[in-house]
Amino acid sequence: MSQSTGPGRALVLTLAVVTGAAVANIYYAQPLLAAIAGDFTTSTGTAALLVTASQLGYAAALALLVPLGDLLERRRLVTVLLVVTAIGLVAAAVAPTFPALVAAIFAVGVSSAVAQIVVPLAASLAPDATRGRVVGTVMSGLLIGILVARTVAGGLAELGGWRLVYGLAAAVMLVLAVVVRLRLPRVEPEQSISYGALLGSVVAIVRTEAVLRQRMVLGALGMGGFTILWTALTFLLSGPDYRFGEATIGLFGLAGLAGAAAAPVAGRLADRGRGGRTVTGAFVVLVVSWGLLAAGAVSLVALVAGIVLLDLAQQTLQISHQSAIYARSPGARSRVTTAFIVSAFLGGAAASAATSAVYPMAGWFGVSVLGGAVAVAGLLFWLVSEYRMRRADGKPRPDSQVPLSNLPDSGGRL
Repeated sequence: MSQSTGPGRALVLTLAVVTGAAVANIYYAQPLLAAIAGDFTTSTGTAALLVTASQLGYAAALALLVPLGDLLERRRLVTVLLVVTAIGLVAAAVAPTFPALVAAIFAVGVSSAVAQIVVPLAASLAPDATRGRVVGTVMSGLLIGILVARTVAGGLAELGGWRLVYGLAAAVMLVLAVVVRLRLPRVEPEQSISYGALLGSVVAIVRTEAVLRQRMVLGALGMGGFTILWTALTFLLSGPDYRFGEATIGLFGLAGLAGAAAAPVAGRLADRGRGGRTVTGAFVVLVVSWGLLAAGAVSLVALVAGIVLLDLAQQTLQISHQSAIYARSPGARSRVTTAFIVSAFLGGAAASAATSAVYPMAGWFGVSVLGGAVAVAGLLFWLVSEYRMRRADGKPRPDSQVPLSNLPDSGGRL
């Protein structure tokens, strides 16, 4: 690989596949919850703890593991994490009890954060002239992994059961570990800072950057609403209202492809200094989407429309938040990414736990009320916090945004 030309197309596509396959591991469980609950004779609410476990593991790794990408040789780090992920997936595939499965899924969540190491790795391999294209391709792999994970898991589970999903995922991780070891060049660390000092600097940035703190709260609320939908959707679709199988349930993940279309639009709006209005509009769409989703138990059209709108809004918010925080901290994008995504996944974990409690008591409508309340809370927090920050500045504060091509220095996508 030439320093001037950067990584070749084959290597970039390999990194995209690694990123997508790694992040997919934390989403496989969502269309499988009903089947897993039946296999272990537990309630669907208890089965939803798998979603919580994977997100908590991922969030812990974002806080404690991802910064190692600045301290260790990254080819070795990525290879080791892929092998560890494979071991966790095998443990999930053969788990004899539900607690054992929860533990395995938590471990998979931790090691699957390798996806957030690969993206900044791709950025470091590319020269300035092609960095946006390279990172964009790798980020597309991450997005596709998130979107198709549910579809793939549902289809495989219908063919051979939910254990087959995790067994095949383990095989994929092992193959990718070999490919990475053979094809990826050595990438030495760029930081001489100690691990403890690196972690401490994340806290310092959060303390000093009001915009980052604001977007962390909004990111947590946005991810919370997203998780509420995808945790409870399996229960609705497999229940008496629809009685769909795993394969059909998995197909609903494709509705999220609409979110991919929102990314460039949100990026262009941010480039034009309209990020603030974009956030307001996206939260309004989010509230409307939950109104449609509330009717989802009796109308499949309303359900699909609500899913499409929610994913569009969530993706738009994600890009807008990243644009704002990266503009404020151009020299610390890896660390602000860690702070932002940790808060988002903690929000998702809390939301999945809340969904597990609400669904058995209040069903789909209760979950829709919960999701709508989270969306309204996000809109109100955004409006109030933005007003206060503008008053503190003493004048209208322009949207501090940067071009979308400059965003993903450290893999800001979830």
